[in-house]
Amino acid sequence: MTTRRNLLKSSVVAAGAAAGGALVGAGAAQADGTGTAPAGNLLLVNGRIHTMTSPDQVVSVLAIRDGRIVYTGESESAAAKEFIDEPRAINLRGHTAVPGIIDCHNHIILMGNRPGYHTPLENAYSIADVQATIAARAKAVPEGRFITTIGGFTPNQFTEVRLPTLAELDAVAPHHPVYISVGFTGPSTTNSLGKQFFEAVPGPFGPVAVGADGSIGAGTPTGEATLALRQQLSFEDRKRSVRDAMAYAVSLGVTTHLDQGAFQATNTPADGAAHEDNFTMQLPFLSVYGDGDGIIRLRINFLYMDTDPDSVALGDRLRNAFPFFGNDLVRTGAIGEFVAPDPNDPIGSGSANNVRWLTAATKVAQAGWRAEVHSLTPTDFKAEIDGYAMVNDQFPITGLRWVVAHAPAITEDYANKLKALGGGINVTGFRYFGGSPTAAGPPYRMLLDNGIPVGFSSDGMQIAPMSPWVHAYYATTGINARGVAINGTQLATRQEVLAHYTRANTWFLGGVDENQLGVLEPGRLGDVAVLSGDYFDQRAVPDADLRQISSVLTVLGGVVVHDTGAVR
Repeated sequence: MTTRRNLLKSSVVAAGAAAGGALVGAGAAQADGTGTAPAGNLLLVNGRIHTMTSPDQVVSVLAIRDGRIVYTGESESAAAKEFIDEPRAINLRGHTAVPGIIDCHNHIILMGNRPGYHTPLENAYSIADVQATIAARAKAVPEGRFITTIGGFTPNQFTEVRLPTLAELDAVAPHHPVYISVGFTGPSTTNSLGKQFFEAVPGPFGPVAVGADGSIGAGTPTGEATLALRQQLSFEDRKRSVRDAMAYAVSLGVTTHLDQGAFQATNTPADGAAHEDNFTMQLPFLSVYGDGDGIIRLRINFLYMDTDPDSVALGDRLRNAFPFFGNDLVRTGAIGEFVAPDPNDPIGSGSANNVRWLTAATKVAQAGWRAEVHSLTPTDFKAEIDGYAMVNDQFPITGLRWVVAHAPAITEDYANKLKALGGGINVTGFRYFGGSPTAAGPPYRMLLDNGIPVGFSSDGMQIAPMSPWVHAYYATTGINARGVAINGTQLATRQEVLAHYTRANTWFLGGVDENQLGVLEPGRLGDVAVLSGDYFDQRAVPDADLRQISSVLTVLGGVVVHDTGAVR
């Protein structure tokens, strides 16, 4: 019988080599001589299975053999003929199923390196919800170990519009230290046991100042607290956190992740939640894959913020690594979401930032790599896309699929300019957390009607939730975490959101992934998410409930990697 461990245990040494010399031999195991994983056999029946073909075909039966789809249709008997041995069969009992969600821009590697027992709060809407989440988590965490939430939520989503206090956290976790921190650099809060820990941190970066109510200020105080927790991390702690991150992802139905790297850690309080060691942070993930416990597909981008004008470190990466190298579970991707510090000024002004950015981007193009940069301001996308055009004059990028991410203020003239360069835009609903009618976006409607390749992503877990269903709520309603409609008519339909979290997102993965993920059709990998509600039926799942959709059964390559028992 094929077990999850035997299925997922695969060669990740190749992927590690592509990720840089530090990753080679990181405890990776090889299950066979092919560099690919064995795969499972599964028959799903009696479902509403949205294949996300174009147009979307809905079927009731899906068969997966050796990890790949071999049948979609209405006949169980026809599907059964695709197997030599009797497959495992699961009755979906009318549940809606979709292809495994692809998140084309997130930071799951940072999430997997979080200190403590990271506990997402993206679907907590009051202090009572936070307390209930922490209390449930405490039941499974050894006493005395930290329960943490670092990023991926905002107090704006809580009715009280504040963090929980020391007393409120003590009430539900008296035997565990708790640490909850907002965004990149706080503010933060803790309970009594956490306060004791932080106030005992030795120099040079301690003790950490904690208020009587458990509050820890934003900036350096939060940096000191986070650093103190990171210094407690062992490699085994990181591996356990990786497993937690993967388990959370598949509970949402997200099976493929394009990770966008981190800012290089300095191991000082200046580091925020988005800082890690770019040369070692993948090691715990590769070790988990080597153990046969990897339950997601990981695609790795490499973030570069070289401050030297010649971008020496970036050049070393481009000369000594390979894009799209690895296997179906772990594969390298591109340079991004930075190629260098942002250009800031209009390209062509000759500032040091412009020169450095153009030097880095030109190196990426010359090496034939894909690049991805992010846009957050009303103007930065202009400098980036104008820069892409200048690079293209020297080394054509029209076949490399260069990307601008987030782009809340992108205009159609610049979308057209990027489209002419063969580029695309992946959008995220991070404005759900902190946006307003004067700071909304992205312009979903304009981009979807424009025809430029558009991908949907989460940018989780610092300033945005990982859940695609929270992002679907914002994209389709334009309503932020405070319940205010901020995005006008720039809305997508539910069908469009799902299509761009599956089929359309394969464009952003590129390589072999474009033809083997995102659609449930014969020949493609058998990744499926069976949903807790009928996402496509607004009567069954009203807008208010859209954020809380989850997966009751998640399948990766024909093997069940998450199962709530709802369709057992």
